[in-house]
Amino acid sequence: MTGRRREALLLAVVVACAAAARGEPPYVVTEEREPCAAHDPERSVYFGDLHVHTAFSQDASTQGTRNTPRDAYRFALGERIGLQPHDARGRPLRSLQIGRPLDFAAVTDHAEMLGETEICKTPGMSGHESLVCRLYRRFPRVAFFVMNAKTSKADASRFGFCGPGGVHCLEAARTPWREVQEAAEGAYDRSAACSFTTFIGYEWTASQQTNNLHRNVIFRNARVPDLPTSFYEAGTAEALWQAIGKECLDRGDGCDALVIPHNSNISNGLMFRTQRSDGSESPITADDARTRARFERLVEVMQHKGDSECRLGAGTTDELCGFEKLSFANFLQKYLPFLREPPDPRSFTRAALLVGLLQQQKLGANPFQFGLIASTDTHLGTPGAVEEYQHPGHGGAGAPASQAVPKGLPDDLEFNPGGLAAVWAEENTRDAIFAALWRREVYGTSGPRITVRFFGGWSHPANLCEVESLVKAGYADGVAMGGELHERDASGRAPVFAVSALRDPGTAARPGTPLQRIQIIKGWVGNGRARQAVYEIAGDPDNGASVDLDSCKASGPGDDALCAVWRDPDFDPAEPAFYYARVVETPTCRWSTWVCNAHAVDCRRPDSVPSELAPCCDPGHRRTIQERAWTSPIWYTPAPGLAAPEGTG
Repeated sequence: MTGRRREALLLAVVVACAAAARGEPPYVVTEEREPCAAHDPERSVYFGDLHVHTAFSQDASTQGTRNTPRDAYRFALGERIGLQPHDARGRPLRSLQIGRPLDFAAVTDHAEMLGETEICKTPGMSGHESLVCRLYRRFPRVAFFVMNAKTSKADASRFGFCGPGGVHCLEAARTPWREVQEAAEGAYDRSAACSFTTFIGYEWTASQQTNNLHRNVIFRNARVPDLPTSFYEAGTAEALWQAIGKECLDRGDGCDALVIPHNSNISNGLMFRTQRSDGSESPITADDARTRARFERLVEVMQHKGDSECRLGAGTTDELCGFEKLSFANFLQKYLPFLREPPDPRSFTRAALLVGLLQQQKLGANPFQFGLIASTDTHLGTPGAVEEYQHPGHGGAGAPASQAVPKGLPDDLEFNPGGLAAVWAEENTRDAIFAALWRREVYGTSGPRITVRFFGGWSHPANLCEVESLVKAGYADGVAMGGELHERDASGRAPVFAVSALRDPGTAARPGTPLQRIQIIKGWVGNGRARQAVYEIAGDPDNGASVDLDSCKASGPGDDALCAVWRDPDFDPAEPAFYYARVVETPTCRWSTWVCNAHAVDCRRPDSVPSELAPCCDPGHRRTIQERAWTSPIWYTPAPGLAAPEGTG
C-alpha cells in the first residue's frame, strides 16, 4: 500500500468515526484525489456560487457576454476579467475582480439553446445561415426574445434548423458541454491544498407562459450524462427528475445529482404546486412527494432577480419580508408593465415550507423540505460578484449591460448583485460539499460572508454560548441546520435552539459590516392551519445604526458576534413545525446608491438628472440595504400518535 493510499484510508476512517459519533452516515468518497491537508471533523464553512452563466448561455451571449466557463472559474479564483461592452477591436471596456476568491463554484449554462447558440456562432455548421442565427448575429436583442420564447410554451419544440428530432442542435451541444466539463476539471484543485472546488452543472429552463420554473442541476463528480436534459426533452419537473434518474442515478457508476429550484418569486404561484404537472391537475401522491424530496433538497432563496424568502402582507406582518422584492409575478409582466400584478403569495419559500408541513400530515411525506442557499445568477461569467459598491449588472432578464454602460445604471433598479451559498463541510472537496448540500447543512447570504451555526436539540444548556464546546455539544445533543428532530424530550419541554453568528471579516480595504440582530422564524401547523411567527433572540433591531446616503459611510453600534440559546415559548408537541434563523447586518448603501453617488445625481434638481439616471430619483428607490443570512430549517415532527388530526389547511 502506497503512502498516499494509506493517508486516504486513514482519513476515511477518521471521517467515518466522526460521523458515527454524531449518529449520521459519513459522506462517501467517489473520486480519486489527494487527501486534503485541512480536514475538520467538526466542519468548516465554505462560500460559493452555484448559479453562473457564461457566453454558452443564449441570453448571456445576446447581451454581449464573451466570458467562457474557463474565464468564470478564473474570476472565482480572484483573477480580473473583462466585461462588455467591447470596442471595435473586441477589447472589453470594463473589467472586474472580487476582493476574495470563492471556495467553490459551478457554471450552470442553460441546457436550452446550448447547441443552437453553438451553431449560430460557428460558420459552416448546419443551420448557421438560418433566419434565427442571422438575427442572433446581427440583431442580438431581437434574438434574445425570439429564442427565449421557445421555452415559454408547454409544447415547446426546437427551431427547424435543428433538424428532425433536434439532431443537429443536440450534436452541436456536445462541444460546449464538453468544454463545461473540461473547464470544471481544469479549475478543480485535486492537490492536498484543496483550495477550490468546481461542480459540473446546467440550468433546466422552463418558463411556461413566462412563469419561471427554472432549476439548476448540480452533479456530484465528473461522471455526468452525455448531454444536459433540456426543456425540449423533459417538459415538466417530473420528467426532469425521471431523466436524471435514468441518465445518471441508474447508471451505477457513481453519477449523482441534486436539483435546485430558483426564482420561485416570479413563478406566479406554480413552483410549489401540490398538483401534478402532467395536465391532469390531480393531487400529488406520497410517491410524488418522496421523489421531489429526493431530488430537490435545496431551494435558492435569493439571487440576482430578487429575494424569494417571504412576502410581506401575504399571511405575515414580518417587516423584513420587504427585502429586495420584484414588483411583478412573471417575466411577461416585467416587459409589459400594464399587466403587472403583485407576486403570488404561494411563490415564496416560507409559504412552500408551510405547505410542506401540511402535505406531510396528509401524505406522510414532505415534498418541500428544503435547505436554503443563495447564488448570483450572473450572466457575465462572474461568480461571486456580490459587492454592492461595484455591481456591474448581471444581465439575464434585465437590460443588456452593453447598452446600459457607461451612461446609466448597469442593471434594472429592482435587481441586485445576488447572494452566496455557504456550506458546512469537513473539507473543500466535491464529495464533502455535495454531502453537505444533500444533508442541507447549508445556508444562503445576500452577499456577505457571515458565519452562522444553527443547532437544535432537547437538552442544550442555557449557557451554551459561553462555552468553547458549542459545536461539539450541538452535534452531540441534537442536529445542525437542515436536520430533523423526531422525538420530544421525555419531560415534555420544548426544543432548544442555539444560533451563533460572526460578522463578515471583509478585507483590509473593505472591512465587513457589523451584525444587528438574529431572529428565529417558526412555521407550524395548528388546528389544521399553517401559521408563522418571528422571534427576536439576539441583538437590537433599534440599535440606531445608520448610513450617510451621500458618502455611504456607516455609523452607529453593531456587533462582531451574536449568539443565543432559545427555547420555543409556544411549543405544542402535537404540532409539526420548522425553525430557521435569519441574521441581519446594520444598514449599508445599496448598489444603486453607489452608482447614483458616483454620477453625482442631485434629485433636488430634477432638470439636471440625465434620463438614464432618472431611476436614482424614483420615489420607490431603495437606497439602503440590510444584508442578511438565512439558515436551512430544522424540522420538528411529532412522535407517532401524538400529532394533531389533519385539518383542512
